[in-house]
Amino acid sequence: MPLKIGVKELVQRAESEIDSIAAEDAIAAAGYDNVLFIDLRDVRELEREGKIPGAKHVPRGMLEFWIDPESPYHKTYFQEKLRFIFYCNLGWRSALATQSAQTMGLENVCHIRGGFEAWKAAGGTIQDLGKK
Repeated sequence: MPLKIGVKELVQRAESEIDSIAAEDAIAAAGYDNVLFIDLRDVRELEREGKIPGAKHVPRGMLEFWIDPESPYHKTYFQEKLRFIFYCNLGWRSALATQSAQTMGLENVCHIRGGFEAWKAAGGTIQDLGKK
């Protein structure tokens, strides 16, 4: 049975409903106290590629559980008055995650268009986790 909606269409729909920022704008926002980068990539990607300095690693499969204050897995930083900038490798997972977070009521959330690859291409600083 063919899919009714494929991943490309899901991402396109999400992109039409969320805020996306260019990697250059994300780089400019880095280091501000009111900005928190959320890395949605698999832990193996972080170990292999590094991450944006100061980013919190939030496994994509746990995001909604960590956002919800009534979940036993809730992370309190999601209740802080911060600008949340989500990213993954290419921006597909982060687009879907941003849409989900917005649906849940998380305010001031966006994602990096083109993801970590765009961040690197734009010259963004990378924290090496030393596990390659």
